[in-house]
Amino acid sequence: MPALEENALPIVLNGEPRQVAVGSSVLDLLAELGRHPRTVAVELNGDILSRETYGARPLQAGDRLEVVHFVQGGRV
Repeated sequence: MPALEENALPIVLNGEPRQVAVGSSVLDLLAELGRHPRTVAVELNGDILSRETYGARPLQAGDRLEVVHFVQGGRV
């Protein structure tokens, strides 16, 4: 992982090291990723989060997140 920037926290997102701003919530991370909360499922440190908690849950150094984006499909 590159050197930690000032005011940044190290997390792991989908198995890859990443840095987020201190005070960022799960909702902030999703916005940074360009993902709408209704189109993803988020696992944080092994627990599935409810969408209602995304904005209330501040990220902490060492958090491990898995963000899965739903893909809609159908017959062509």
